[in-house]
Amino acid sequence: MKYTVKQVADMSGISTRTLRYYDQIDLLKPAKHSDSGYRLYEEKELNRLQQILLYRSLGMKLEQIQSVLDDPTFHTLTALKEHQRKLEVEKEKINQLLATVKKTIQYTKGEIKMTAEEKFEGFKKERLEENERLYGEEIREKYGKETIEKSNKKFMDLSEADFQEMQRIEDELFKKLEQLTTTKDLEAPEAKEVYELHKKWLMYSWPNYSAEAHKGLVQMYLADERFAKYYNSRAGKEVVSLLHDAVVKYAKD
Repeated sequence: MKYTVKQVADMSGISTRTLRYYDQIDLLKPAKHSDSGYRLYEEKELNRLQQILLYRSLGMKLEQIQSVLDDPTFHTLTALKEHQRKLEVEKEKINQLLATVKKTIQYTKGEIKMTAEEKFEGFKKERLEENERLYGEEIREKYGKETIEKSNKKFMDLSEADFQEMQRIEDELFKKLEQLTTTKDLEAPEAKEVYELHKKWLMYSWPNYSAEAHKGLVQMYLADERFAKYYNSRAGKEVVSLLHDAVVKYAKD
């Protein structure tokens, strides 16, 4: 069966202009053109469009989507399963936040009592889920499943005051890292403060501390671009190497 641009637009919810643009950039070419020159799409193109929209919903840029779909190793079923996994993670995160918002509304209306811990539970779960999604496999491989589970439990058991203090310490860490970028002097007081703040921040979730583990963690920051991206993006400049060097220099059991 063949579909016109308008029919595909109506089915998919995107504009005919967008479909024409996808054709222009070779992201989604029609199967053929009619005798009158109209674009016609078939089942294969509809399947590709579904993939495009799924990747777009995950925040991918069009160039990235095209690169993925045109990769000869691309496998539709594998991609769909990965989409499902990511959407389920997102669904769980939204459900947790909705539960917190619902409780907060009831609390504000005086219908229920809400503990300080409950007010922050959704945010802690959201952060933990994000960390699990991004780094769960790597950190389990490095530190072991039992250690990570203990760490996660310690984080979820944080009181409101501890959770807020952990956030404050992280903010202070980035201020010191920014100061250190001006000199890059590991003998400067800021370098030791960077190490101390990072250690203090870790202790809110680490069940046990060791200098060796701390050094191993910042080595992972340096080696894995996802870790590096978090620190460098938040600071707005390259800081992860300074964090690594400061910890390696000052971390001692």
